[in-house]
Amino acid sequence: MRLENLGIEDTVMDLKPLDHIMGKHAFIRAGQWDYERVTYDYKIGSKEKNITYYIRIQGYAIEGDVDRGNAVIKLLTPLLGKHYYPHGVEYGEEENFPENLVERANKIVAKVKDELSNYEK
Repeated sequence: MRLENLGIEDTVMDLKPLDHIMGKHAFIRAGQWDYERVTYDYKIGSKEKNITYYIRIQGYAIEGDVDRGNAVIKLLTPLLGKHYYPHGVEYGEEENFPENLVERANKIVAKVKDELSNYEK
């Protein structure tokens, strides 16, 4: 599910402060990057058996190189996904997400956006 109109999409900023702010808000990049792209995930536990939700924020380098740490990243529209153990994460529009979860995800992304605004290019 796309979390649209939160103002985070199209944010452009340097990788190092982006990594710092995302980590501060519990978004993990870990090994989810290549030379041109980054992916940050925020894990949300669930009472449903074998179900975990994730907020995923992706971006791509418009300048520089992620590996070298000198990239300037442009963020994409955040996604809300549902992980089915052991099959993987589904982000499709046909997925059903509890309304309170969607509201929580929107608030989490809004907090990140507020802080990112101080560092935008």
